[in-house]
Amino acid sequence: MSSSGGIAELHRNSSNWGKVVDEIVKLERKIFPKHESLARSFDDEMRKKNSGLLYVEVDGEVVAYVMYSWPSSLYASITKLAVKENCRRLGHGEALLKAAIQKCRTRNVHRITLHVDPLRTSAMNLYKKYGFQVDNLIEGYYSSDRNAYRMYLDFDSD
Repeated sequence: MSSSGGIAELHRNSSNWGKVVDEIVKLERKIFPKHESLARSFDDEMRKKNSGLLYVEVDGEVVAYVMYSWPSSLYASITKLAVKENCRRLGHGEALLKAAIQKCRTRNVHRITLHVDPLRTSAMNLYKKYGFQVDNLIEGYYSSDRNAYRMYLDFDSD
């Protein structure tokens, strides 16, 4: 992977599986509160057949990742999108979102959903830029005092 930060896909049989998962777990612990973190179950989550993970590595270190799944043939979910704090505003999140949307589209799903904290303005703006719309507000989604917007992106059924 180049120092500029290209996107890579993590495959279950990748020789670097352990290293990448370890680095993502560390990022999870730094970025998300304990009750929102997948750190404990990350390896199990990624071993599911209907999920995928893309990541950006800069100078040999994972600095951003996106997890997505397709629970049914009708829709997919972007379950996590995270960028290391000192690597934000460099386009990594946008590149990963765009790539995840493309990966989900290859599954011929009709809709992609995600959840986002309404206070995360930059994330909200990024999702809206790519056509996501607010479906509804889910009170207490993250915790008793933190809500989430459920957002969706529909594709034309051609």
